[in-house]
Amino acid sequence: MSPARRRRCVDHVRERLGISERRACRTLGQHRSTQRQHPSGPADEASLTADIIELARAYGRYGYRRVTALLNQAGWHVNHKRVQRIWRREGLKVPQKQPKKGRLWLNDGSCIRLRPERPNHVWSYDFVHDRTDDGRVYRTLNIIDEFTREALAIRVDRKLNSIDVVDALTDLFILRGPPAFIRSDNGPEFIAERVRDWIGAVGSKTAYITPGSPWENGYCESFNARFRDELLNGEIFYTLKEAKIIIEQWRQHYNRKRPHSALGWRPPAPEAVLPLEQRPAIH
Repeated sequence: MSPARRRRCVDHVRERLGISERRACRTLGQHRSTQRQHPSGPADEASLTADIIELARAYGRYGYRRVTALLNQAGWHVNHKRVQRIWRREGLKVPQKQPKKGRLWLNDGSCIRLRPERPNHVWSYDFVHDRTDDGRVYRTLNIIDEFTREALAIRVDRKLNSIDVVDALTDLFILRGPPAFIRSDNGPEFIAERVRDWIGAVGSKTAYITPGSPWENGYCESFNARFRDELLNGEIFYTLKEAKIIIEQWRQHYNRKRPHSALGWRPPAPEAVLPLEQRPAIH
């Protein structure tokens, strides 16, 4: 029996029988000095434990054997059994399923550095491709307000270029005024000199994401995913005209009625409804 277990036995007997330590030790047949001994682990136990935890945090898919190798590379001289003991004591383990995560690079156009702070502060836009029933491709230009999550416009056509981008933005600027920033990827329609010059001329600034980093345009990417999941994947459009009508109906529903989790389950732009007593009488 280990000294620690002997001490626990003596303490248990004392509590149950209400007797002195001397009598409990005599009853169990062990010397009283065992109650004074406290195990002292290696002096470097705390430092080693801290390094193991740090490595487990940095390399979530590594087990204790691989961590042991990293420790020895760093100058420790430990075997895997000691690392395993600390690993289990600290409750460390390799998760069976590792969730995917994106890396949000801190450039001027990222969702980390440039966060929307108010309506009309940051807009973002992107293209979505789909096909009508006859197999012909059409594109949608989706423009959203990142703060309110409102879908400001969805322009639908067979082909959309930089001129169409400027045209869509012009209509919105007339209705709402220009935003402080417009975020987009580096598609040719968005980085065209015509588009950049026009956006700068009206007092807005462009915020381009890092090439190959769609997560930096996270608000618009999230909207595109909802758009495709809730509408495009479940509808067959036989003509472009039909696509334009149905998509606009969905946009109105998205803005006015669809609950949004990020907005406390409220729609981005709910309809103003008069109380029943204030509605005009119908004759």
